[in-house]
Order: sequence, then structure tokens, then C-alpha cells
Amino acid sequence: MAGHSQPVYLKLRDLIAAGIIDGTFPEGTMLPSVRALAAEQGANPLTVAKAYQQFQLDGLVEVQRGVGMFVARGAAERLRRSEREAFLANEWPQIRARMERLGLVAKDLLTT
Repeated sequence: MAGHSQPVYLKLRDLIAAGIIDGTFPEGTMLPSVRALAAEQGANPLTVAKAYQQFQLDGLVEVQRGVGMFVARGAAERLRRSEREAFLANEWPQIRARMERLGLVAKDLLTT
């Protein structure tokens, strides 16, 4: 997860995305209701709804009116791919530069 100044809805988005990727929310299963997730995370329901809406716009969840939101087929792989691309483009260059400044190599990290 990014820095502490990250908006709450993006933190919720990261939480839900991680759950889809790691199988907490497998494809085809229903996500927690907006109210349930808001209560669990201590967030405003409107903020949770905003995070869910982005997943819907991205085609990662499907809405069944009157029932709930379900994780779409292929969502985990699509999220894994986009999260990997974002990591390599945005986070890795900074991590790599910091490693170089500290004199660390990948082998050092794998043995700790």
C-alpha cells in the first residue's frame, strides 16, 4: 500500500484488490455489502460505494440487482497483471534507487 496520505477509497480499493488476488474473494463469490465493509473498516459507506463503483467500471465485479456484487471471471489475473505493471512502473524504480544508495543487492534481500 502507498503512503499514509492515500485517500480512504484508494486504501479500500487496495484492500479489496488484494482480497481478489489472494483468493479471499474468489471469482464468482459475493463481495461484502457496502454497509458490512464500511462497518468492518470504520469507513463511510459512500466511500466504500465509490471503491466498489471503480471495480464495477473496470469490469472486475458484476452487480446482481437486489443481491449484491460478485467478483467477475478473470478478475484476479487482470488485477495481478495491472498491479504488477503499476509496481514495476511506479514503485520499483524508487526501491531500486534506494537499494543502490544503500549498497544492497537482491541476494542480500533474499537471505534475510
